[in-house]
Amino acid sequence: MPSVLDAAIYCQKFGAEGITVHPRPDERHITRQDVYDIKPHITTEFNIEGYPSEDFIRLVTDIKADQATLVPDQPGQLTSDHGWNTVEHHDFLVDVIRRFKAVGIRTSIFVDPDLKAVEGAAKVGADRIELYTEPYASMYLSDPDKAVAPFVEAAKLAKELGLGINAGHDLSLKNLKFLIDKIPYIDEVSIGHALIADALYMGLRDTIHEYLECIEP
Repeated sequence: MPSVLDAAIYCQKFGAEGITVHPRPDERHITRQDVYDIKPHITTEFNIEGYPSEDFIRLVTDIKADQATLVPDQPGQLTSDHGWNTVEHHDFLVDVIRRFKAVGIRTSIFVDPDLKAVEGAAKVGADRIELYTEPYASMYLSDPDKAVAPFVEAAKLAKELGLGINAGHDLSLKNLKFLIDKIPYIDEVSIGHALIADALYMGLRDTIHEYLECIEP
């Protein structure tokens, strides 16, 4: 207790439009078996996030996830805290993305709001980028316009290059709507810690409805 499987089922039931899991090597957040157990119950979209090791690639392709989000985490890393250097890791990412595309899995690359990284994501063949929004969240309360500016520029470039745009990390009810207002063509946001923290006080159903209101036009 609590059950990860039940959480996924109830999130969907209450209106969530997708489920994201991040099976780390030490399985501290979610086990590989959890991923297999959850898959048959996903009626929306299943996004599996992680470092593209051979084990991760086998898991994602075996599950046939709708989307694989690639993060540059080292084994044992506490949490994702930076995006890919898509120029330096070009050849590696090309190979990984080719393997996912061969089985019809959409790919998203975790990047900082850096224009070269966005350009590199397009060159390696990614379908989408996921903007790492911790810097935005950290600065939001003191200067929201300055905080969002680099993300707006990165998103504009991504759109011009034909990339879809996801966003995630430290997004909350306090800062999500402003981000969506400034970048209305964001395809997807992943909310984890803040959603569960809010649910302690508001309940899971009401919390999900509050987040949905933030992203609705």
